[in-house]
Amino acid sequence: QVQLVESGGGLVQAGDSLRLSCTASGSTFRIFTMGWFRQAPGKERESVAAISKTTGNTYYADSMEGRFTISTDNAKNTLYLEMNNLKPEDTAVYYCAAANFGTRSTNDWLSPTFYDNWGQGTQVTVSS
Repeated sequence: QVQLVESGGGLVQAGDSLRLSCTASGSTFRIFTMGWFRQAPGKERESVAAISKTTGNTYYADSMEGRFTISTDNAKNTLYLEMNNLKPEDTAVYYCAAANFGTRSTNDWLSPTFYDNWGQGTQVTVSS
């Protein structure tokens, strides 16, 4: 199994930046793809970005509008999300997810159903 722990969330002002981190432990050799998702109160979980651990290719949800950057430090088994020019609409719990090598029903890296393991989330609150 893979265990994921997010950190870096907090309360910021509109226009500020944050860097979220997700540290993976356990069977990290099984990880194929990692992604970030977010969920605001009363709303469905939505995709933010994903990255291939093998190729480094990245995928972004259109709604991110180029403000977010996903990256990894494989030596540290850590996933990052750099968030710039934050807006109140970005307020949500941000979740880290990992997809393992193996057969799955979808090839959409921006779909929550693609992933096998999830962290508990870190709260990001952006005030106006």
